[in-house]
Amino acid sequence: MLEKITRVRLLVVGDVMLDRYWFGEVNRISPEAPVPVVKVERQEERLGGAANVARNAVALGAATALLSVVGADDAGKSLARLLAEGMIDAGLHIDETLATIIKLRVIGRQQQLLRIDFETPPSHEILLAQLADFARRVADTDVVVLSDYGKGGLTHITEMIGMARAADKPVLVDPKGDDWSRYVGATVITPNRAELKQVIGHWRSEDELSEKAHRLRRQLGIEALLVTRSEEGMTLFADHETHHQPAQAREVFDVSGAGDTVIATLAVALAAGADWAEAIRVANIAAGIVVGKLGTAVVSREEIARVI
Repeated sequence: MLEKITRVRLLVVGDVMLDRYWFGEVNRISPEAPVPVVKVERQEERLGGAANVARNAVALGAATALLSVVGADDAGKSLARLLAEGMIDAGLHIDETLATIIKLRVIGRQQQLLRIDFETPPSHEILLAQLADFARRVADTDVVVLSDYGKGGLTHITEMIGMARAADKPVLVDPKGDDWSRYVGATVITPNRAELKQVIGHWRSEDELSEKAHRLRRQLGIEALLVTRSEEGMTLFADHETHHQPAQAREVFDVSGAGDTVIATLAVALAAGADWAEAIRVANIAAGIVVGKLGTAVVSREEIARVI
C-alpha cells in the first residue's frame, strides 16, 4: 500500500496560511510587564493550513494539487514560492482585497510563547473562480481533501462535495464550527475530540460516544467519522464497524498541524487501496511521529515504514 501511494493523485482545497516562526533566547522578564523578553535569533516560514495538508501528502509520495485564495502581498508570494519548492501543483487565486492569512509564532526555549494571527475573508468573485477551477480539476484526481479552517475559503464546500461524489471521488473533510450540514454527502469527516463535542455534546462512556457518532454519521449521509482523541488515540466509526488505535507518541513536542498530517495520510492510504482499519493504523502512526516535531511538520513514507 505504501508503494502504491506514489501513483495517487490528490486534490486539496481550503484555507491556506503562512506559518512564520521567530526563534530566540529568553533570559529575562520585561521591566514593562510580567512577560518574557525574546531576543529573536532566527526566522522561518512554513506552509500552513490546507497548504500543510498538501505538503504532508507530497512527503508521502502522492502527486498533489492545491486550490486556494491568497492576497496580492508578500505573504502570498512567499506561499507561492514555498509551494513551488515543495513540488505542489498550486492553483492560487489572487484576491486584491485580501490579506494573506499569517500565523506568527514566537518560540523561546523550544516552547511557543505567543501566536499572532492576521486574516481577512476572501471575496465572492474569487471564490466563484475557485469553484470553477475545482470543477475542471476534479475529474483528474483520485481523492479530494477539503480542509476547512473557517476562514471563508470553503464557502462553496457543499457544491464541491456534490461535484466530487458525482465524479465518484472520495471526499475527506477536516471540519470547523458546529454546522456540519455543509458536509452532507462527504466520505469521511475527521474532527478532533473538542470539535466533535461542539456538535454532539459530551459523552459519559464509549458506548454513548459510539451511539452519538453513528447517529451523526447517518444524519450527514457519510460513510465514516474519524475522531482524533489526543492521548486516547483515534477512533473510526463506519457502517457496521468501529476501529480504534491507541496513541503512538512517546513524547509530545508540538500538536500544531497534526490534524493536517492525519487527513493527508488517511486520504492517500485510502486512495492507494487500504481498508478503513489499515488506513487509520497508518494515519495514527503518522500522527505519533509528527507530534514529536516542532511546528507544522511532515512525515515521510520511510518514517512510517520504519515504525511498521
